[in-house]
Amino acid sequence: MWCYRLVAPYMFERTVLPDPDPGDLRDGQVLLRFLAAGICGSDLPGFRGAQGRLPGDTGALAAEMAGFPVHEIVGEVVATAHPGHRAGDRVVGWASGFDGLMEYVTSDGAGLAPYDEALTPAHAVALQPLACILYAVEQLPPLPDKHVAVIGQGSIGLLFSYVVKAFGAAHVTGVDPIYRDDIAAKFGVDTVVRTTSDRWIAHLAAHDKPDVVIEAVGHQVATLNHAVAAAAFGGTV
Repeated sequence: MWCYRLVAPYMFERTVLPDPDPGDLRDGQVLLRFLAAGICGSDLPGFRGAQGRLPGDTGALAAEMAGFPVHEIVGEVVATAHPGHRAGDRVVGWASGFDGLMEYVTSDGAGLAPYDEALTPAHAVALQPLACILYAVEQLPPLPDKHVAVIGQGSIGLLFSYVVKAFGAAHVTGVDPIYRDDIAAKFGVDTVVRTTSDRWIAHLAAHDKPDVVIEAVGHQVATLNHAVAAAAFGGTV
């Protein structure tokens, strides 16, 4: 089977490995044929050569892990030892070994779910981060009549904007230095602030502070601090 290894920062090498044996599946596991994958922010430290916090990334080189670091995956079930999945099913979710860049991926079936096959695999892979966002928003206080700001309007930030609007937020502000005006409106953003979060909070009047601030940039302390500073008194970050 084909497989990619991260042989240097920012550089993958395609290699060939023996096909996995379905008989080696442990209880609860499934064997998937790769259809599509997404890139998560948590993949980037390893891609850049740093040792991140992903399970299994403990060796001297990232290349010691075949298929590393991808975990957002869509695949077709080839063999199964999980009662909820059948051969031929198309599923989306976690490559639990963080080794999704290979033709056949062994993963825990509990982290996978079927999806509407009217979606292409390239579209369906977004259901994995969307599920994380839905869970996060469910932890927030009720959103009707609330002003919600989302720092970062990349794929995660836009999905957060869409979901909080669907949960009833009265006003959604999206903050990002990159031009997002056209697409942001389609994701429920009422006010687009095209600047960095530090400049935004420097000009944010007390009466304009949002009730809820979502930090959707990730992997840095600065924007989280800005989210705390931006929230209204008694607000939620």
